[in-house]
Amino acid sequence: MTARKGRLEVITGSMFSGKTEELMYRLRRAEYAKKKVITIKHEIDNRKSYSCIVSHDGGLREAFPLGSCEEGLKTLVKLIDPAVDVIGIDEIQFFPDQAVQVLQLLVEHGKRVIVAGLDMDFRGEPFGIVPTLMALADEVVKSRAICVVCGDEANFTQRLINDKPARYDDPTIMVGGAECYEARCRGCYAIDKKDYLDIGNQLTLSGKRED
Repeated sequence: MTARKGRLEVITGSMFSGKTEELMYRLRRAEYAKKKVITIKHEIDNRKSYSCIVSHDGGLREAFPLGSCEEGLKTLVKLIDPAVDVIGIDEIQFFPDQAVQVLQLLVEHGKRVIVAGLDMDFRGEPFGIVPTLMALADEVVKSRAICVVCGDEANFTQRLINDKPARYDDPTIMVGGAECYEARCRGCYAIDKKDYLDIGNQLTLSGKRED
């Protein structure tokens, strides 16, 4: 008899879009269904709690903090334990490339894996392993926030430094909340690209013919 396979669910979107709330909701429902649930977070996210995931609306759920090191990935592999039914992971964008293979392994062993994380970084570019997980997922939920500038639906995470758009070459990871990030729509999102390569000009130059 073929072993039953699990499933991979990805909850993604910008900051303040309700990703963690949706993750908590799904994990609570699994517990109501008498499933054994394990909740994990990346240890880098200690903004409000080291041992809990905390939603922006104040929701709280105990979680095991793991790092990106080899030991952290080994801990994930141990969740193949038959006693575990559902694995929820918050801030999945911080985990390394090797985590994709581990998550696939868990699914192959019948686990329901639910992950939440940012699909784009502050530059508006794909963030970490999230795009890959979206491609592999059985279900993808892309949450939307509300743009703080115009009130439209927001898909972008705006990083602000001294109330001004961050520079393109700033570090990718800077843990923070409403004090340095905002949800923005495409029209209101901005990034300081003064020192960034002008791709349009480069394409124009490369397309010129030499007579």
